[in-house]
Amino acid sequence: MSASNTTSTHPAAFLLMGIPGLEHLHIWISIPFCSAYTLALLGNCTLLLIIQAEAALHEPMYLFLAMLAAIDLILSSSTLPKMLAIFWFRDREINFFACLVQMFFLHSFSIMESAVLLAMAFDRYVAICKPLHYTTILTGSLITKIGMASVARAVTLMTPLPFLLRGFHYCRGPVIAHCYCEHMAVVRLACGDTRFNNIYGIAVAMLIGVLDLFFIILSYIFILQTVLQLSSQEARYKAFGTCVSHIGAILAFYTPAVISSFMHRMARHAAPHVHILLANLYLLFPPMINPIIYGVKTKQIRERVLGVFLRKDV
Repeated sequence: MSASNTTSTHPAAFLLMGIPGLEHLHIWISIPFCSAYTLALLGNCTLLLIIQAEAALHEPMYLFLAMLAAIDLILSSSTLPKMLAIFWFRDREINFFACLVQMFFLHSFSIMESAVLLAMAFDRYVAICKPLHYTTILTGSLITKIGMASVARAVTLMTPLPFLLRGFHYCRGPVIAHCYCEHMAVVRLACGDTRFNNIYGIAVAMLIGVLDLFFIILSYIFILQTVLQLSSQEARYKAFGTCVSHIGAILAFYTPAVISSFMHRMARHAAPHVHILLANLYLLFPPMINPIIYGVKTKQIRERVLGVFLRKDV
């Protein structure tokens, strides 16, 4: 294996360490990782197939859910296969350009997921606060535009990163102390002035995380106000019950991100594997848990899943 390329300022390949300090436990760590990935594949593929097959589910709420499932499939598949190869076969080498592609997919689809969660909050806001205008506001055209805007925002924000990283000279070696090619993990190996990358990365994270979460919380403030004004307790329970799955998906996505960010800033002296395990939780948990949340809490999806298995038993 040639670790560097003398005709270029960047290495021909990087070496991914996996989880530094826990290399002797990689085989055992791979068990929950593989299980979570398997559940993510089965759950999200099942959601997509059911939503595609059932005409009754071709409504805005479920179309956004289909977007979320597709994003989760790509997000987990961009990192987990290589991580499992590291754990099982010690296949740590990743081509420089493959590393940049993985980084682009990882961060782009994380941004897209945040946008879809925001869109789903808007869907619940319209359904509860403006129910008479639901079908006229959330038209197929608007849903398509929201999906395209989510993709365009993510691609626009992430496209500069691979080009910026390609221009650096990597004098600190080719070893990335991580399971996958995360932006800042690659930047730490670069020489020269990396301040723009640092500032840009923080700015994008703040812009996406803070703004999207702010508008999600704002939509739920309006939803809560409307629900509390309903005269019947049963009506209040039913209205807010339609939001439970979405709230679960929000918590699954943002909670690991907030904890990981907090640990990076407030527990700088914690062992490196703690930060990396939290970062992996951020990638693994939402794709695994979202289909379970929606399968259990959404009556229409639950009935379709049970119907599939009952028909097989007949």
